[in-house]
Amino acid sequence: MTDGSASGERGDRPLKRIVLIGGYGAVGREAAALLTRWYPGSVVVAGRNPRALPGTSALRLDLDDPADLGRALDGADVVVLCVDHDNAAVARACFERGIHYVDVSADHERLLAVERLHDLAVEHGASGVLSVGLAPGITNLLARQVTGHEVRIGVLLGSGEAHGPAALAWTLDGLAGMGRPWRMPFPAPYGRRKVYGFPFSDQYSLPRTSEAVDVRTGMCLDSRAMTAVLAAARLPGLARLLAAAPVRRALLALLGRVHLGSDGFAVTARSAYDSASFTGRRQSRTTGVVAALAVRELASLPPGVRHLDACVDPAPFLTEAARWDGTGAAHYDQSDVT
Repeated sequence: MTDGSASGERGDRPLKRIVLIGGYGAVGREAAALLTRWYPGSVVVAGRNPRALPGTSALRLDLDDPADLGRALDGADVVVLCVDHDNAAVARACFERGIHYVDVSADHERLLAVERLHDLAVEHGASGVLSVGLAPGITNLLARQVTGHEVRIGVLLGSGEAHGPAALAWTLDGLAGMGRPWRMPFPAPYGRRKVYGFPFSDQYSLPRTSEAVDVRTGMCLDSRAMTAVLAAARLPGLARLLAAAPVRRALLALLGRVHLGSDGFAVTARSAYDSASFTGRRQSRTTGVVAALAVRELASLPPGVRHLDACVDPAPFLTEAARWDGTGAAHYDQSDVT
């Protein structure tokens, strides 16, 4: 892990052009804030309607246009994809050019499609890092900190934080896949909460990257009332109603305006023997910090595509994530189960 007081360059390949696709969104802005600090003059924010952030340059990019993507990648050392699109197509374009790739998606199928490009990345000497963010990402690292073949992960999100349209849409889509609940202990001030099985990708990748065989991830909100509302969405009749296009549009608009609860979050991984947790404020901020730290690790990684927990030593990385959080609320802890 680098100290961070220097430029952040590692190995013999300095990063002179870092392209953040969708970098003006909630997560991209946070990643850019750190990357411009570590790599001044190297960060490019790209998208359909890009807005230059402090210390960055802006580039218009239509991901549906392969030629446009090719121009955006010209001269790039790293691409950080901060939006869900055809992620595998973007990753393939990067790897074919020997460009490192970081993906902040939480969607299992998208990440799996990129993971299948491992041999291509190796062939061209590029590294790809997946499961970058809070869940997946920090959850993967916490799970690697506990022992045992059965691991339960709890994700408590602040329902008062303002999220972008894409994040809200992904969460709404995930309601159809909510599973049965269980009780999960979270650090103070949250305590024991009922979490509902949710299709975070960590539970699918961890059995391939760790000793854990049985991994389940559950979610709740800091507001118990809002958690109950989400749980009701599992009911077949309500689920069908929420899938209707007009209802979906109206609900997304409402969720974008109404924020009940706080911006605090807590994630915990637990086995029969020990537990590890990470708490903080502003989930988007933490995801951006993890993405920036992943970029800083790239030059030390061998070629190929890997999930974050297979790339870094969990404890030092989690400590660095708390250090660079900037809110003063982030905290990482590991303890035995009593």
